[in-house]
Order: sequence, then structure tokens, then C-alpha cells
Amino acid sequence: MTGNSITDCGRDRENKHSLSGYNAMIAEYYQSAGIECFNRGISGDRSKNLLARISGELEEIQPDLVFILIGINDTWRRYDENDPTTAEQFENNYRQVLEIIRSYGAKIVILEPFLLPVEPSRMVFREDLNFKIDVARALARDYAEAYVPLDGLFAKEVLNTEPALLSFDGVHPTELGNRKIAEWWMRRATLQV
Repeated sequence: MTGNSITDCGRDRENKHSLSGYNAMIAEYYQSAGIECFNRGISGDRSKNLLARISGELEEIQPDLVFILIGINDTWRRYDENDPTTAEQFENNYRQVLEIIRSYGAKIVILEPFLLPVEPSRMVFREDLNFKIDVARALARDYAEAYVPLDGLFAKEVLNTEPALLSFDGVHPTELGNRKIAEWWMRRATLQV
């Protein structure tokens, strides 16, 4: 499982099997079948960071299945550091990541980046993030065995649940938000390895 802080979720980097957040919940399913799970999310990572490290992770772990959630920081850095990642750069980085994973023979599950309406000042992110969501959806058609449309699923969920109960800042899920991600993942992306 790889990506940014949403996947990292405060894992213990000294323990190669440290799992937390939604990935710990999903790992229970795989571990009950005797399958090892690894969390390789790194807080703050963007698509370019994932591209720079993916070969080393694949070489180390030799996974049969790779789950990816990346994209929100490609948007966020545009607004907090004036360091944008264009949709084209994002697509190029992401496509290269997927090609590398495919070259290792691993199955791929893509989780869509998302933003919940919690912090009004962050809703401007939509003008950038929506393009990255479109890229993730298009790449999933070409590379993924499964796709979890988190932004759409959270948009539906906030019709019945206060957004702040799902994410404290619109990006990082609460315990309930993590349970929802795990639930949606298990419904759409449970793959045999």
C-alpha cells in the first residue's frame, strides 16, 4: 500500500509491517489469508516522489498487489507553496509509476484522491484536484484491476454524514473516514493474489 499521509497515517517506519488507518483495516482481510501487507505511504509525497521511490519499494517487497492513493499533495503544494503539478505532469508521473509496477507483474488497485467540504478555504483546491481525479480515472482504465472512486463516494456520504466526522481537515480521514475507505475498498477491490 503506497501513497501519501492518508496511507502513511502515522505508521512506525522502524517496523516494516506497521499498519494504521484504513490500510490496517484492509490488511486484516489479507493477513487472515496468510498474505503479508506493507504500508509504504509517506506523508507529504506527491506523484514525483512516488515515482522516485517506487522501483526500490518493488525491489524490496516484490509485491503481488499494489494499492495506490496519490494526488492531493500535487494539488495542495500549488496553494501553500506555489509549486504546482500540472495535470500533464501528474499524468506522466503516475503513468510511469504504473508502468514500473506492471513491469514487476503486480496487480494494481487505484484509489482516487478526494477532498471533503470541511475547510471552506480549501475548496479552491477543486479547480486543480478535479483534473487529477480525471487522470486517476483514465489511468485506472488502462492499468488497474480495480478502482475505488473515493471522491465520489465521500461526496455521496456527506449527504448523510457531517463532513467533519469523516475528515478533520477535508483531506485526512478520521477513524470513521478510515473505516469508510476500508469498507469501500473491500467492496470494490478485494483481489486474490
